[in-house]
Formats: sequence, C-alpha cells, structure tokens
Amino acid sequence: MNKNLTKSRVLRWVLALLIAAAGICALALSGRYLVVNQPRKSDVIVVLAGETDVRPACGLQLLHENYASRMLLNVPADARVYQWSQAELAEKYVQGLPESKSIKICPIHGFSTKAEAADVVRCLQPLNARKVLLETSDYHTRRALSIFATVDKTRQYSVFSCSEPRSFGINWWQQREWAKTDLYEWMRLIWWQMVDRWR
Repeated sequence: MNKNLTKSRVLRWVLALLIAAAGICALALSGRYLVVNQPRKSDVIVVLAGETDVRPACGLQLLHENYASRMLLNVPADARVYQWSQAELAEKYVQGLPESKSIKICPIHGFSTKAEAADVVRCLQPLNARKVLLETSDYHTRRALSIFATVDKTRQYSVFSCSEPRSFGINWWQQREWAKTDLYEWMRLIWWQMVDRWR
C-alpha cells in the first residue's frame, strides 16, 4: 500500500515538473512565435500604420530590393502632430524621396489592424494588385498576416518582419519594454483568434 502511494506521489511530481517545464518552454518561445518573416515578390508593398521611423525605412529597403515596384504607406487619416496632420507630414516625406513616383499614401480611418485591412483593400482596388507584401513590426507580423488573409480572400499576402529593437526582441525577458510588447501582442492575438475574426 505504501509503495503504491509513493509511486503515485512520484508520478504526480514528475507530471507536475513536466507541465512546469512545458510552460516555461512555451513562455520562452512566445516571442519567437509572434514573428513571421516570409516576404515574396509582389505587386505592391504595404507599410502598415503605427510606427513612423523604422517601418517606412524597411518599406523603402524592400522597394530597392525589387520585392515590388510600388508601395503604399498607410497613414492615420485623422492623427495630428501639433498643427500638422500626419497625412500632410507623410506627403512631405514621400515628396522628398527619390522613389516618390512609386509611393502612394493610403489614409487609414480605423483604429485596429482589422479596420486598417479594410482601408487597405480600398487603396488596393485601383492598383489591380493580386500579390501584396505586408511590412510591419516584427512582433505584429503573425497577427497582421492572419487578419489581412481573413479580411481579403481575393489577394495573396506575404509579410516582412521589420525589426524594432527598442520595442521588442524575441528574448522578451531580457528587457522590460520587450516583455510588455510580448504580453500586449499576445493579448491582441488571442482576442483576434477567439473573438474578432468571427465577427
């Protein structure tokens, strides 16, 4: 009887340790899971809104590497920086680029990636684009690709992961900001998968 109890306790401890180890592994890999980097040659590159320093530069890099001949720069339509609208600033930025003829501003009216996808579909209509390369922050790639592919089934989407070391790293536990970004993005991804994609 005592031997059976001892075996039962040992098995429970082993099982608890295995579950804990699996949980730790899942947590350690959570940052890596968020990042998808599978760019393909496309008709147009779409730089998603939300960051104005790194993302546009990554979009230009993809343009130079001939991933597409055209680029859409998503800009929040109603956002302002002091007395200027973000759209005005983006237009000035684009006009100052040697590639300006290949770049169009896509005004974004929504506040979520799902709403942004609907705005992008409207901007893509006159371009006759069938293959679209999304470019966004590394942590946002998995959710963005899933959302665009769900919202718009008429086009093929791929994604490029633009690294933002100030905000995120796959080893999220190494910096406080990375840990916050990892947590918030997981919350958004779960909300998208469990709720928002079915609406």
